[in-house]
Order: sequence, then C-alpha cells, then structure tokens
Amino acid sequence: MAQSVKGILGGFIGSLLTVGLVATAQAGAAKFEAGSYDIDPMHSKVGFEVPHLVISTVEGAFRKYDGKLVLDQKFEKSSVEANIEIGSIDTGVAKRDDHLKSPDFFDVAKFPKMSFKSSAISGKPESFKLTGDLTIKGITKKVTFDAKYLGTVVDGYGNQKAAFDAKTKINRKDFGLTWNAMVEAGPTVGDEVTLSLRIQAGRPAPKK
Repeated sequence: MAQSVKGILGGFIGSLLTVGLVATAQAGAAKFEAGSYDIDPMHSKVGFEVPHLVISTVEGAFRKYDGKLVLDQKFEKSSVEANIEIGSIDTGVAKRDDHLKSPDFFDVAKFPKMSFKSSAISGKPESFKLTGDLTIKGITKKVTFDAKYLGTVVDGYGNQKAAFDAKTKINRKDFGLTWNAMVEAGPTVGDEVTLSLRIQAGRPAPKK
C-alpha cells in the first residue's frame, strides 16, 4: 500500500514538473506574429563602435532611418531592409561628426545614404544569422549579423510591435572609409567597426 501511494505521488509530482517545464519553455519563447512592419526610429537604435588611439573606442549612432521588417510564417523567408541618412550621424561631438560627414570619410554630399537589404536568414528566431547587402559610399558588400528575434506585442494603442537585436563587424576600408592618422601608439582610427541594431517595428492594429 505504501509503495502504491508512493508511486501515485511520484507520478503526480512528475506530471507537475513536466507541466511546469512546458509552461516555462512557452513563456520563454518569443511570440511570433507574421506580417509587414515599418521600422520605428523613435524606439530603435542603429549604433556603431570603432577603436580610437588603439587603447579605447568611440561610439556613435545614426538618428534618421527608415525600413521594413517582413516576418514570414516560415521564419527563414523573412526579410529586412533599411535606408540610413549618413548626415544624421551622432558621436556626441559636433566637430567630429562634421569630419565624418566630409570627403575624408562618408562624403555625405555625394553619398547621403547607406542601405541594407537582407538576402538570407538561417537559424531559429531566438538565434539566427541575418545575411544581406550593405552599401556604403556606393560600395556593396555582403555582411552577416548575429541576431535575435525578441518577440511581438500589442502596444497601448492596439498596434502590433515586433523587435530584434543584431550585431556584426566590418572593415571600414572595404567601403572606402580609408582616412587615418598615426600617433605614437598606432592608428588614430581602427579599421574594424562594430555595427549594432536594436530594432522595433510596427504595423497598425487590424481593422475590425
């Protein structure tokens, strides 16, 4: 009898643990909602970080951009594209920003925008590779971001919101950004640039 009760209790506890694990997994999974979403610059960030004087880094961001995130029922068929206004570059120092906009770097007068258009997605929403064409100063190179889809929610106005984070590293010289100056420690500006995206995109609430 004692063993029977023990067996029943063991089975009951095992069932509770299974239910708990399933609930935890479901809670941890990012909600996925297919559809076309417009990137929301007010709640997104397109940032970069580049080595400075060998021993430190300079961070910055672009403040003006637009684009679209299309989530497909088959996640690997989803896509991302964006256009970024180079003139909106912001490193917190106006004189440095002006230099970055000059022909020494981005040459904004000739190349006012850079763009990204995805060509392939592989992996699962919680950890995937986002590959596409990045164009800067008229030069297009294929880059791959390490990315994570963060989920879909409905905001206080009934609009659908989707978000993801992505990061990659590029060599600025591959895109014609070659200016530099040497100091005792080495180059003033490093070649490897880290690009980071924190994107929120939205679409209007469905009409009833």
